[in-house]
Amino acid sequence: MALVSPLSPAAWLDDIFASKAAIRGQVIRRKARDIEKFVGRREFERELKRRGFQAVENAGQVIIFCNREPIRRIV
Repeated sequence: MALVSPLSPAAWLDDIFASKAAIRGQVIRRKARDIEKFVGRREFERELKRRGFQAVENAGQVIIFCNREPIRRIV
């Protein structure tokens, strides 16, 4: 059975970025498949750019940096 969000794509994005971590400029994590199902990759990337945020993807997880600081890979 396909997952269906009770929220519109815009409301889903608003909900993510209204979290305490996002408001505080921290990081949040979401499954890549949820982003693709509920809002779509293109719209998600558009919203990241609009907010000046960055994200990385690994093993089906998307880590969203809810700030405008540079990302430095350690290893």
